[in-house]
This record gives sequence, C-alpha cells and structure tokens, in this order.
Amino acid sequence: MRGKICVITGATSGIGLEAAKELGAMGARLVLVARDRRRGEVALKCLPANTTIFYADLSLLPEMKRVAGEITAAERKIDALINDAGAAFSPRQITPDGIERTFALNHLGYFVLANLLLERLKTAAPSRIINVASEAHRRSHLDFSDLQFEKGYRGYLAYGRSKLANILFTRELARRIAGTGVTANALHPGFIRTRIGDNIGGIQSAIFGFLKLTMARSVHKGAETVVYLASSSEVAKISSEYFSDCKVVRPSHAAQNDDDARRLWQESVRLTGVG
Repeated sequence: MRGKICVITGATSGIGLEAAKELGAMGARLVLVARDRRRGEVALKCLPANTTIFYADLSLLPEMKRVAGEITAAERKIDALINDAGAAFSPRQITPDGIERTFALNHLGYFVLANLLLERLKTAAPSRIINVASEAHRRSHLDFSDLQFEKGYRGYLAYGRSKLANILFTRELARRIAGTGVTANALHPGFIRTRIGDNIGGIQSAIFGFLKLTMARSVHKGAETVVYLASSSEVAKISSEYFSDCKVVRPSHAAQNDDDARRLWQESVRLTGVG
C-alpha cells in the first residue's frame, strides 16, 4: 500500500479507525472524513503524521457535496474509497434536505462520495471502492413507494434497508464503471463492538448493547475484510461482489435484484442531483 491514497469515512472510531490504522501501517496515506472534531483530533494521534482529515456531516447533502469537492481539490488521485460511516436512529429523524436520516447517511453518503470522487479513482486505476454493508440486509426489501419510511418506522428496519441499499448500489455502480479499472465491492464486517446502535434508542438500544457484550467481535476482526478488499492482490480484478470473512458470499435474493439496483440508482440521482 506504500504510495497509495485511501479515503475512509467513519474513521474516527470502530471499524473505520482500525482499518485506517492497519492501512496506514502498510504504508498508505490516509484521508479521513469525520463528523466530530474532538474524535477526529483523538484519531489523528494514533495515525501516521501525514494523515489528512476533512469534517462533514454525511447525512446532509450539502455537506456530502462540499467535502467531496474539498477532497477532489486536495488530491490528484485516490486509490481506495472506503465508505464506512453509518448509524441507526430512533425515533425517525428527517434531515433539512427532507430525507430520512438513516437512508441519507448510510446510503446517500456512499452514493454521493463514490460518484463525486470517481474521476480521482479513475486517475489512480486500478483502484477500489469498498462499501461497508451488513448481514442486517437479509430480512429487508426496498419499498419504492416509501423509501423514507413514513409508514411504520422502526430503527432496526431502517438500518437493514439501508444496508440492502449498500449492496444494490454496489452492484449497479460496478456495472456502470466496468472497464474503467475501478472495482466496487460490499462487505459484512461481522457484529462488532462499535458505536453502531447507540442512537437507536429504547429497548432496541438495550438489545444492541447486550449483543455487543455477549456476541460481538473485536474491531480488529471487523476491519479484516475492509483491509483485505483495499489491499489484497487476490481481489484486484473482482467487482460487484459481497464479502464476509474475506470470502465472497451470496447476499439475499433482494440484494441480487438488478432491476431494484437500477431503480435505486435513479431515485438516488433524483434525491441528490448527483450521478
């Protein structure tokens, strides 16, 4: 990874921070996107001195676009984009853009950054886009008549749907960029001891907390597949796949629906004006 430039969102804690540490130790130059300045400053203390950090709330469209523009202006090329920033929220929250916050952060944040940084990724080709999804997608389906969860909102359901969107987005993105030298893959990191679920509220937050204590993997284990997809020569030419434990696995039937993947792309363009 020496000489490679890795842009990582959600890199001030959890899987993102651990992946940043490991990629930095392998010689990559890190470009982080973070929301919280205090956590950003703490993270920088344990990362290589040449690490760069940009601040943005990736649930807000103007912030997504602004930070993508700042990174584009600062970097001539990008070798790997790791979309990791995500959260689950309860009760339902609407951003100033009129978008349900889980969908905005977990899906549209990935969509906007990947599209707006694509030219820099093409410049570095062969290069890679890595989207952190989750097995939480398996009981979900996209309801295009209610993508903003105006009916029957539940935080864990919105989270699962956003992770399904990550995989569908990865499939359609890979199709669109085939032949450019840029690959796109999604992954399940495992159930990890991170801050995910802390904002979900109520009994669901208590359940997340219990599971973290009793079943969760370490962040080092959770970051393994992220680092593998960003660095391994074994996957240099693999695209449009879903990984777990550094192996290709089959996602849910809903996550393999190419018609839904195309429709989600169209809806994402409509919502963001990007793509």
